[in-house]
Amino acid sequence: MTNLATESQAGKASEDDAVRAEQAVEEEQSETADTTAPDAVDETDAESPARAEAAESVAPAVEVDSRTENAEAEPADDAGAEPEAEPDSEPADEAESADEAPEAADEPEAEASVTTSDAGAETVAVATAVLAPEAATALAPAADFSGGTHTETPPRTATAVPTATAPADGSPTFAWAPAEPKPRKKHTAVWVGAAAGVAVVGLVVSSLVLIAPGTAVAGVPVGWLTPGAAAGVIEERLAQTTVVLTGAGEGAEVTAAELGAAVDAQALADAAFAQHPMWNPTAWFAETDAEIELDPATATEALREVAPQLYTDATDATVAFDAATASYVSTPAAAGTGIDVAAVQDAIQAAFEAGETRVQLDPVTAEVAADISTETADGTVAQLNGMLDTAGFYVGEERTVPIDRATMAAWLTVTPDPENASYDISADEAAIQTVVDGLPAAVNRAAENGAVITNSAGKVLREEATGISGREVGDTSGLASDFAAQVAAGNAVVQTPVTEVAPVVSTLARTIEVDLSNQTATLFENGSPIRTYTISSGLSGTPTPTGHFTVNAYTRVQDMGALCYNPAAVNSYCTKDVPWITWFAPDIAFHGASAFRSRLGVPQSHGCVNMWNDDAKFVYDWTARGTEVWVHA
Repeated sequence: MTNLATESQAGKASEDDAVRAEQAVEEEQSETADTTAPDAVDETDAESPARAEAAESVAPAVEVDSRTENAEAEPADDAGAEPEAEPDSEPADEAESADEAPEAADEPEAEASVTTSDAGAETVAVATAVLAPEAATALAPAADFSGGTHTETPPRTATAVPTATAPADGSPTFAWAPAEPKPRKKHTAVWVGAAAGVAVVGLVVSSLVLIAPGTAVAGVPVGWLTPGAAAGVIEERLAQTTVVLTGAGEGAEVTAAELGAAVDAQALADAAFAQHPMWNPTAWFAETDAEIELDPATATEALREVAPQLYTDATDATVAFDAATASYVSTPAAAGTGIDVAAVQDAIQAAFEAGETRVQLDPVTAEVAADISTETADGTVAQLNGMLDTAGFYVGEERTVPIDRATMAAWLTVTPDPENASYDISADEAAIQTVVDGLPAAVNRAAENGAVITNSAGKVLREEATGISGREVGDTSGLASDFAAQVAAGNAVVQTPVTEVAPVVSTLARTIEVDLSNQTATLFENGSPIRTYTISSGLSGTPTPTGHFTVNAYTRVQDMGALCYNPAAVNSYCTKDVPWITWFAPDIAFHGASAFRSRLGVPQSHGCVNMWNDDAKFVYDWTARGTEVWVHA
């Protein structure tokens, strides 16, 4: 075993020895802190009792002079480094732990000695204990004989120093002194600095979310608040503002909240923060305005409740059906009187901006409009009468089943709706259903076929008969309900569901053949003769022209002959009121001759085809412009 100290050297510890002892203590303390396993017998089971007993013996025995005390509080540093303070709690904890450590029953009492080096300014106190042979053996370095080599392992937790008293036989005596823990560095300055840093950081962070000091919104201080908190303060201040009605108001009180006063507090708070953030000192101590709004209906109701003597009722306009004119008529509204809501709003605004929660107001009388105005009633009347004019069940544009005005008015109910300042219109669905049930009899009809006149080439010359489509009422389930819904919306025109049946249109190719030899006129339709008439054609001196012609004009009645228009005409004639004239050639026509002919069947005209009046009328009606006429001998 290495000899660390002898009796003669005990009183001659040098400064280097003190330094080495301190280093050994530091190493022991570091290793002890790192060794925490519960099964470490050499550190926990063996040395803890000895160290505890040594600590108890050192405390009363060691005398510490001023230099030693200073060394414990402020270790000397040759380089002049500033010492750091050690937390006060740690030495106390160590002392308490030492006092509580159990004493070893077989261990000798410890002696305390002080080793002092005069060479330096530092005094080192080391506690030693005289060990019995058993204790010395227990704490002796362990020998490692592995591999045939004797290796001594120095103990980890004790420092060997010479004792002041040697055995009688003069042999050297060793004692194991518990390592004195290295004074811990005090970090008071560090913690104070860290706390100050945290405070600064907190202030910086707060300045990013708070409204600047001295900021007010319409007289309400919101500085040092977040926008959310500021909005709550603004709303609370407004809600608490009270209006006291003086004079005729008889001291009645009503709060802004009861009056329906409102302000966009969140928007104002957000704007205050945006314009006046705490982090910007140039924006501190600023005031912004806020516009207060009252709900007129809520304010009127609240004021009327606290000061009913200041109100007279308004009369709503009315709507009614006048049977004499079968029309709806209206009566105008009459206004009432009450407190001017605008004046109340101004008073609240002024109080709010002045930072006052109570304001007195001498009520101002104003006109209170009726819930339903004359204009509303007149508009409703116009809508109702418009429905009476058009009410019915339609097929396309045709009002197939009209509804008379009185019946339609009987279906309708007009109800005032003061809350919405209007009228509600509804219809009796059951009454409508009775008309719906009768729709098939009124709407259904068979198709009517049509006909067109053409020439022999198929060209349409005229519509002989207009084709009319047939129709049949379809599914009417829900029709009454639909009608009622439309009426409520102001529309009384309802389309009837029908199935259309298209008409058949016939083509009639018509021609006329005049046979001068037989003195007849035959009418053909689609190539088949349908009628033949006896005629009288022109005399040999005024013959009827032959060839193919087409009807080109019609005259219902006129005078014929040049003498009718020129009394000096020579070789002429004048026949008055000739009827049913169908022209097909220049100055040549089919016409009636019943008034001036006694018989027909022989040539006797001035070139026209004479016919009895009824026959001439049939040709007049049967033909069309473009009908082909063939005249031959």
